[in-house]
Amino acid sequence: MHIPTILSTAFLAGLVATHPGHDHTQELKERAEFLAQNKNDLSHCADKLRARGVHASNIKRRNALTGNLLKKRGLDGREAFTPSIQKSHESLAEYTARTDPSVLFAGNASCVLSPEQIEGPYYVAGEYIRQDITDEEAGVPLAVDIQIVDMDTCLPIPDVYLEIWHCNSTGVYGGVVAQGNGNGAADMSNLNNTMFRGAQKTDKEGAVQFHTMFPGHYIGRTTHIHVAVHLNATAQPNGTLMDLTAAHVGQIYFDQELIDAVETQSPYTENTQALTTNAQDFLLQQAAAVSDPFMEYVFLGEQGDFAGGLMSWISFGINVTLAREMSAASTLYAEGGKANPAPPGGGFPPGGFPPGFTFPPGAFPPGFPTGGFPTAAPLPTTGGLPTADPLPTPSPLMN
Repeated sequence: MHIPTILSTAFLAGLVATHPGHDHTQELKERAEFLAQNKNDLSHCADKLRARGVHASNIKRRNALTGNLLKKRGLDGREAFTPSIQKSHESLAEYTARTDPSVLFAGNASCVLSPEQIEGPYYVAGEYIRQDITDEEAGVPLAVDIQIVDMDTCLPIPDVYLEIWHCNSTGVYGGVVAQGNGNGAADMSNLNNTMFRGAQKTDKEGAVQFHTMFPGHYIGRTTHIHVAVHLNATAQPNGTLMDLTAAHVGQIYFDQELIDAVETQSPYTENTQALTTNAQDFLLQQAAAVSDPFMEYVFLGEQGDFAGGLMSWISFGINVTLAREMSAASTLYAEGGKANPAPPGGGFPPGGFPPGFTFPPGAFPPGFPTGGFPTAAPLPTTGGLPTADPLPTPSPLMN
């Protein structure tokens, strides 16, 4: 059903208040215009990718990653690699526990365009270039293999930085202090928290692999991971990436069935915020209408057993001719994190919602906060990044 106008406005007013200085309606309008002018899948690349050996390379790379994970977690005593697999989403066929890796880790379903979406209010500039982004946080272990492809040439894009970030099991983003950030605690020490943030340079196959934990949820959004692609970024001397220009900003999602199962595990059960489902998330609904932004995945142990963790993967296309400036809530300098001033405005633009926009079926979670914007700390007057901070020791998980 459509939500009445009064409730819709109240919900989005709360959303803007919870996400300081962020205008979702304008972003939705911009995304609608982008999608109307750009292709939304990589089906036209399937034959070229297969002929160039990209599919075969994907199978080999993802199979090797899974084998390393099984060995590291003491699950490699089986006769062959036969992880239990959950269907990615309803449009895919059900796989069995004996599915061959050549089927498991290839196919057009895992090679789609994840369309432009907002970076969200919790983007932090200056994060570490690293593979392991857990920072010893608890949760369900999640290995992520992400590949990017040029949607015009159908070639993988090597030697560019792909950045990801997401919240922890209770909905808190590290690196920012803002109302609505998970538990809403205004602890300034969170500005120095680098959990679940990191960047890596893509290899010759246009791929990167991260070790993280399955994200939690926070009010108003379903479970997701943010991604950004930086085409011309340069690593800083202290091992961080500082670049606010991106050729692609997107979000990737998970099946509701998988989310529901993870939410029954500790420490996700400690999250007291209302859960927004995939069906209730209006940003996901807009993305899913024109693309397939869901990760495929396998249980590394027995199906439904999260002790062994999960392995997930997705490939998506980007338009390398596009460039946009990202908005950072804070910046990680060598001397510590600093909050950035909130951008001016933050209300709804004249004209309201983009043409044809409707809210998804279902009700939004109750108790959505409606408080004002937090007071942001000023940026440091000295620019650049000192070189004192060493790069964190890489995790051997996926080496």
